[in-house]
Amino acid sequence: MEIQKEMKKMTLGHEIGAGALCLKCKDKCEGFELHFWRKICRNCKCSLEDHDVQMASAESKKVGKLFEDTKYTGLIAKLKTDGIPAYRGNKVTIPSAEPAKGIGKMVTFEWAPQVANQHLVKRYMELLPPERRPVSGTQGAEYRKRQMAKQLPEHDQDPSHCHELSPGEVKIMQQYVRKCKDEALGVGDLKLLEEVVGGVTQSGAKGHIAQGGKSCPETDLKDVTRSLPEPEQASKATISTTGSAGAKGNSGRDYLCFQCHQEMKEGEPAVYADRAGYDKLWHPACFVCCVCSELLVDMIYFWKKDKLYCGRHYGESEKPRCGGCDELIFSNEYTQAESQNWHLKHFCCYDCDCVLAGETYVMEKDKPVCKTCYMKNYAMICVACQTPIEPEAQRVSYGESHWHAEPQCFQCSGCSKCLIGQRFMAMKNMLVCSVECKKILTNPTTN
Repeated sequence: MEIQKEMKKMTLGHEIGAGALCLKCKDKCEGFELHFWRKICRNCKCSLEDHDVQMASAESKKVGKLFEDTKYTGLIAKLKTDGIPAYRGNKVTIPSAEPAKGIGKMVTFEWAPQVANQHLVKRYMELLPPERRPVSGTQGAEYRKRQMAKQLPEHDQDPSHCHELSPGEVKIMQQYVRKCKDEALGVGDLKLLEEVVGGVTQSGAKGHIAQGGKSCPETDLKDVTRSLPEPEQASKATISTTGSAGAKGNSGRDYLCFQCHQEMKEGEPAVYADRAGYDKLWHPACFVCCVCSELLVDMIYFWKKDKLYCGRHYGESEKPRCGGCDELIFSNEYTQAESQNWHLKHFCCYDCDCVLAGETYVMEKDKPVCKTCYMKNYAMICVACQTPIEPEAQRVSYGESHWHAEPQCFQCSGCSKCLIGQRFMAMKNMLVCSVECKKILTNPTTN
């Protein structure tokens, strides 16, 4: 009975997005069909996020599971009947910041920072690149959807979404996920610069927004106005609200963006990460992954050794990632080939899935293919003999034309002289060794 349940679960998983149109290949793809262990479509080899699939429910459960059992549980709804918490996100509609430029009076964002101050939210969105603003129905909303799938792979945090993990690998993965949540996972928060500066001690060391002497990330996300600190704490949480355009802490130093090192200005939104400490601040557009330089989707970050990571690249900083199934490798045994890491069972031909261990293969667009598939799908065709050129064979190329580097193929079309290492002229897929042979081919009746 348990086996039947598991088989049903796997089948349903492969039904997600079935038949959806590929946004890249259009009509060339017959519709999305998930590969049985690669995270791609079997028909066109594009990813799930490249297809027109509505994944809002699945994404909310994925992020909800990520935040489960963390200090960020305020961002997820109560447990559902299936036991999986849902990510509430923060879809909001606010007055447009630019009504005079043809934009409607109200704008709906698929996600926005969870702060009560709508002006602060609008200013935050204005400081993002236009193509990255998650306005419903725009390129920015599509960008957020793609980054949600790319930066937070479900198979990086949930063993049930991985392919055939051993019991030992499941245990190691669970330990890894727990470490991520306890030591690295965080959600950026948004405040006016002078409010964050107020949480830095006079010495410029790490401090906290004063609230009973403790930081409170969940409350910070919802409310930027808090009760005054206790008198004995006030001397350590004084907000500097005077001076030039640049904000200065009690130490008198300017506050610079931790990413671009440019000045942070009073009255402007500042992003901070509680794991990094309140002495590190970012411009909204600078809150990016240190590897891919993409905006951290919904400001979800992973902090490690004074660097911000998205979930994908944090995972790769901890474990090798398989070039075949895209999963992190939790086994001690794996192979390295072509500057990538692979599960032993996943170093396979990208076209037919045959195992390539000990076999001849060719790399096509960073993907290994067996010799048979190469000859069938990728090999150059010799202009002379019209047969595929084997990958190990020498060939001569000129423009878009290719020949076997053999006397019987790379020869003068007029006198059959071998042209390897010789001067030649090309004309309509023909080769000639001299002006005389060219005249013979272009004016055969004069010969």
